[in-house]
Amino acid sequence: MIEHFTKGLFKENPIFIIVLGLCPTLAVSTQVVNALGMGAGVIFVLLGSNFFVSLLRNFIPEKIRIPSYIVIIASFVTMVDLFMQAYAPTLSKNLGVFVQLIVVNCIILGRAEAFAKNHTVSESVLDALGMGIGFTLGLLLISLIREVLGAGTITLFPFGNFDGVIRIPVIYNAPIRVIGLATGALLVIGYLKGFFDWMAIRKKKREIEKRVSAVKV
Repeated sequence: MIEHFTKGLFKENPIFIIVLGLCPTLAVSTQVVNALGMGAGVIFVLLGSNFFVSLLRNFIPEKIRIPSYIVIIASFVTMVDLFMQAYAPTLSKNLGVFVQLIVVNCIILGRAEAFAKNHTVSESVLDALGMGIGFTLGLLLISLIREVLGAGTITLFPFGNFDGVIRIPVIYNAPIRVIGLATGALLVIGYLKGFFDWMAIRKKKREIEKRVSAVKV
């Protein structure tokens, strides 16, 4: 059962392994605060959609399953959008149309079609948590690299006397501006994917070497 949760974190990470949801990843990964907001929204929508798709899987006719999934997903996206507009207007403005575009995010619809419709509610909830957290962690990593190198800051939610911006010495005065642009997003994602692919290949090689050693013994 726990595998349904952990696979989304590493083995089937939405961004770096199965390469889904790259549109919002490229667009909102300029600041850490945006990644936190988008990640929280995706987790909420994934949980709600997977739960109801799994709960109603025996009642939704096969011919209208995709429109039904979109209606369910759109309902939760509307909740997230209205909540952000009411309680986090700055974040809502920064994320812009990409909050509404969660409706057609490949991760959300893909998990409903590929997993939730064929599994129990508990399994679907674990899958949603794993995929949502995996997406958020990937988005946070990309955002942290881009913001630190591209602006010399780490932007979080403001509270009290804290304005929400941590300024990194040296880099803040001479940032690598291109990292903050769309080109930088592609470069960061490309290098990170290459790194994780390299790690996966090394892991497979070690497993093969262990098996060969065991056979020789």
